[in-house]
Amino acid sequence: MRIMMAAALCALAMTVNAHAAIKEEPVTYQDGNTTMKGFVVYDDAVQGKRPGIVMVPEWWGITKHIHNEAQKFAQQGYTAFIADMYGDGKVADNPSDAGALATIVMKDPKVMEARFNAARTQLAGHPSVDPARIGAVGYCFGGAVVLNMARAGADLDAVAGFHASLGLNTPAPAPGTVKARVLVLNGANDPFVKREEYEALKKDFDAAKAEYRVVQYPGAVHAFTNPEATELGQKFNLPLRYDAQADREAKAEASKFFAANLQK
Repeated sequence: MRIMMAAALCALAMTVNAHAAIKEEPVTYQDGNTTMKGFVVYDDAVQGKRPGIVMVPEWWGITKHIHNEAQKFAQQGYTAFIADMYGDGKVADNPSDAGALATIVMKDPKVMEARFNAARTQLAGHPSVDPARIGAVGYCFGGAVVLNMARAGADLDAVAGFHASLGLNTPAPAPGTVKARVLVLNGANDPFVKREEYEALKKDFDAAKAEYRVVQYPGAVHAFTNPEATELGQKFNLPLRYDAQADREAKAEASKFFAANLQK
């Protein structure tokens, strides 16, 4: 009898574990005539609808790093949607191609907004998501995208940028038009982000009466949350470097930020 009970409990535990898994599903969707290939990531053990987070990757496109970050958000009780900003799931393996792809998106704010909004629409329509609680997070190039979407008055509750580029391609927001609370988590030694860009960002957000916070981590440079950044920096002679301490501190800050603004 004891053996049978132990076997039954073991089988039950295996069943629970099998069902309490992080799901990652590819999603094909459209931005006009452009086919986009993103991913929705969530924990199917979580009951009921939960907040959603649109995730915008670095300029390399959808890589292992962004998949890992999406898994972490799913473990915290969010449904994450990895946005395809380039179309057809394009990725780049060198700075020249990455820069060209990112430029196509950023040179025309309408393209950037349309591609972000297409991803947001997919996330909001997912059965696991409460469409009234949606945020966004971006990394490097993706940080610039989500900050610009906040400036443009996107329907978002919270926006966070990790080592965010501050290329502002949207008009300065009018007072009261920024709906999202904003958090910028950057490396203090990031040579890609100039002091005047911080000043412009703060000036515009202050004038718009937006709720925002900028945190800079001493010694950290660009891409500090990406474990592959150091190798990429060495390969292409770029100031990219993973920083474990800054990564932990920034992730903890973002976790509190999203919990306060989405888990309510």
